[in-house]
Amino acid sequence: MLVDEIKQRIQAAMKAGNTLEKEVLRVVLGEIQTEEARGKKADDALATRILKKLVKSNRETLESATDAEQKTALQGEIAILQELLPRSMSVDEIVAALAPVADAIRAAGNDGQGTGIAMKHLKASGAEVDGKDVAQAVKALRA
Repeated sequence: MLVDEIKQRIQAAMKAGNTLEKEVLRVVLGEIQTEEARGKKADDALATRILKKLVKSNRETLESATDAEQKTALQGEIAILQELLPRSMSVDEIVAALAPVADAIRAAGNDGQGTGIAMKHLKASGAEVDGKDVAQAVKALRA
């Protein structure tokens, strides 16, 4: 389970003296425990959602950061968080996975409707994808 892996990595980071990793993972664990206290089940889906939220937040901060030291720290945090996230499919892999519904995507009225069809199909298959990559794959299929 992802929560157990995070706890193990916190312990390993403490032993190794890796302060950045320890602190980043403590924030993740704290977010998970907060959601758990609100009645949500601390499962992999919750942990993944929190990791993605933190990566997105750090990327937004990185875009507006001007200090080189802050940028380096944020990039380190993002790398730590991304190590825990399941690898998402590439655009080419998404295009291949969409082969069964490619005709429906091409027949859709616009890219947005095509993306909806694609997301429904990919979600049903349990694929780990990024929405922007799916949009690119749909555009490639509709081109």
